[in-house]
Amino acid sequence: MTDTTCTQCGYEHVVIHRKYNGQRLCSNCFKESIEKKVLRTVKKQKLINKGDKVLVGLSGGKDSVALLNILNILKEKHMIDLVAVTIDEGIAGYREEGVRIAKDVAQKLGVEHHIVSFKDTFDFTLDKIMMAESKEEHPQHACTYCGVFRRHVFNQTAREYNATKIATGHNLDDETQSILMNYLEGNINNMVRIGYITEARDERFTPKIKPLREIPEKEIGLYVLECGYEVHFDGCPYAHESFRMEVGDFIRQATLKHPTIMYSTLNGFEKIKPVLKKDYMKKQTGLPNGTCSRCGEPSSDELCKSCKFLDKIHEKIRRVDEDDN
Repeated sequence: MTDTTCTQCGYEHVVIHRKYNGQRLCSNCFKESIEKKVLRTVKKQKLINKGDKVLVGLSGGKDSVALLNILNILKEKHMIDLVAVTIDEGIAGYREEGVRIAKDVAQKLGVEHHIVSFKDTFDFTLDKIMMAESKEEHPQHACTYCGVFRRHVFNQTAREYNATKIATGHNLDDETQSILMNYLEGNINNMVRIGYITEARDERFTPKIKPLREIPEKEIGLYVLECGYEVHFDGCPYAHESFRMEVGDFIRQATLKHPTIMYSTLNGFEKIKPVLKKDYMKKQTGLPNGTCSRCGEPSSDELCKSCKFLDKIHEKIRRVDEDDN
């Protein structure tokens, strides 16, 4: 066995060396290992049941393309049904390419596909929001708005298409970033909700699952390339300003010297999570138990967070339009 030989089959064309476990794998063995690991996670964590209709958030990026391709294995075995939904936030010069690729991937796999835009749903784009925010003394970050509105869209479309689960492409890097971010911010209530499946606080919320949670980001990128997919590798132009990006840079640097650090972070968190959850979840107040008077979504207040944001955004956009005129 040499450094250029696959440790699984002996084929002398290695595409990856996993420093965290010493494996060297050829293309076929690598792809098979990713698919087996994801499907094993699905089974072990009971993320999907036979007969589920799974809505996949398909951005056209590497994570969502990999997720759809792997879950399609279960669809082809007639174990589940799939529907892919692409959200067009309205980010000029960025989202168009992702939407195009998402269409192509869904068509190639024969998966039902729908595109939902912020413009059609809320009557503005994310670019329009940020243009208005740029006039504010203390502007909100794009991720604050985008996250709330994307969740709103996914919850609504999941009910519209009778989906029983919403699958997102969160990978190992994403999860370790979320754990560290929430710890550094002291946001324990958010931290204890991080997991393989998001437990719905109201039965009207469709459970969200993360089948790729144990797969490093770099391996997902290699997987889609080895599978022959064109994917949208560009990052969101607003993301570089975020705290998540700073935390991600720190973790990537640490991983260079400590290859197992993301797995140890995730595994350590899973061990302490039950204790944190026991103490903090019971202290939470304001859980959704009512209905938003405007949109009908679950809400602990008269208006849900999405509708509260809508009022603020429309007012800010109105002021900008008046100033321009």
